[in-house]
Amino acid sequence: MSDSDSRFSDLDQRREEAQQGGGPERIQRQHDKDKLTARERIDILLDDDSFEEMGTFVRHQSTAFGLDEKRPYGDGVVTGYGTIEGRLVYVFSQDFTVYGGSLGRAHADKIVRIMELALENGAPLIGLNDSGGARIQEGVVSLGGYADIFKLNTDLSGVVPQISAVMGPCAGGAVYSPAITDFTFMVEGTSYMFVTGPNVVKTVTQEEVTSEELGGARTHATKSGVSHVTCSNDVDCLLRIRELMSYLPQNCEEDPPKRADASNSKDPEALDTLVPDAPNKPYDMHDVIAHIADGGDFFEVQPDYAENLIVGFARVGGRSVGIVANQPAVLAGVLNIDASVKGARFVRFCDAFNIPLLVFEDVPGFLPGTDQEWNGIIKHGAKLLYALCEASVPKVTVITRKAYGGAYDVMNSKHIGGDLNFAWPTAEIAVMGPKGAVEIIYRRQIAAADDPEAAKDAFIEKYRERFAHPYVAAEHGYIDDVIKPHETRARLIRGFDMLENKVANPPSKKHGNIPL
Repeated sequence: MSDSDSRFSDLDQRREEAQQGGGPERIQRQHDKDKLTARERIDILLDDDSFEEMGTFVRHQSTAFGLDEKRPYGDGVVTGYGTIEGRLVYVFSQDFTVYGGSLGRAHADKIVRIMELALENGAPLIGLNDSGGARIQEGVVSLGGYADIFKLNTDLSGVVPQISAVMGPCAGGAVYSPAITDFTFMVEGTSYMFVTGPNVVKTVTQEEVTSEELGGARTHATKSGVSHVTCSNDVDCLLRIRELMSYLPQNCEEDPPKRADASNSKDPEALDTLVPDAPNKPYDMHDVIAHIADGGDFFEVQPDYAENLIVGFARVGGRSVGIVANQPAVLAGVLNIDASVKGARFVRFCDAFNIPLLVFEDVPGFLPGTDQEWNGIIKHGAKLLYALCEASVPKVTVITRKAYGGAYDVMNSKHIGGDLNFAWPTAEIAVMGPKGAVEIIYRRQIAAADDPEAAKDAFIEKYRERFAHPYVAAEHGYIDDVIKPHETRARLIRGFDMLENKVANPPSKKHGNIPL
């Protein structure tokens, strides 16, 4: 065998060793938990044969606690770049079969290098997290590695989209990287996130709780709002990430991709009878979105959290838009703390990445009560207001029914920068609902009446005739047009086409101070 053949053989052997990760037994254990390996995940996430690995032969340099006796290639993370629908992305995938995916200095350096390339080349970063946390044997060096990643997450924020998939454990300091990124995906039954685990919780607070209850996918989807998308298994998670990426641009300097197929087969006339005649009767705003979006397709974000506000991505006339919509079917579509924070974060993402905003409004106001007030509805509600005021992308609002009080202002009214504001004939735009207004304005007349209830009903009808419609707002120019519901999709397509080249010139400043 020639020297070159020997060297090639050696390379092939080393590469095969790197491909095996922690070895067949640990790979099988991963599969037994219904989890894919780091490399299998990358194969599903990226286009076929597009992955180019970097750092294949990186190994840790630590000697403490016997680490020098085991130095696997890759050091527990697979890193590189490839494409999704032909567009460049950078990816790291932690390998739980090697040191439990724990993060040491070499592991962190590989991730940092990929992040630097994403920043320099303006392409999205996708992190597939499956790690036992910091590599304890390396001590503070591993903590420094986490901090390096956090700093780059912050530098990348608003420059390129950052997607995190939690596909196994993610605990302690490791959770803060996904928290800084734009969207976090979790897998039911196999992934969890928490700052302190069940054992520490029991020691400190005496609470007994499982990992799943404390920080599982369902918990973070419904209670904390940390997770944006909940998936049934690894494959579902990776395919959902591919779907999300189709709505996003590569970076903050580009526009989202447009698609030629821009049809909707649903009967638009169905929208004309969607809003019930009874003002307090609910309907599902998802039905409105389905009639407006191309193909009826809607990628909803945080569907199980603060369900009174719907956010997500759709295409209208081939163009990606971010949708923010009150949901009359849940809490009558009121704005509360959780909904405000959910909406604000989504709006700021869309604004950072040049994704136009489409607001569907049916809001009776902010949720009253001591719980909301004492927990800061003023501050948190202001987050959504601030985000929509600040957003410079094209912003279009459609008022389907109620638009009451301060919530009318907040939901992308003309006064805070709405570019096009439409209303359906069923819209009611006023300071408050007829009943509450009458009880304030006419309280003396009602109290003095022979039949107070009949008097109240008469005043409510009078108030409704005067204010419970869109035409007073239209007279003042706060509504650009009152349109029939079946016209909505066509008007939105033309409106977003008109706003395509919108340029906003905000005051020069380092950054604003959003009410956090």
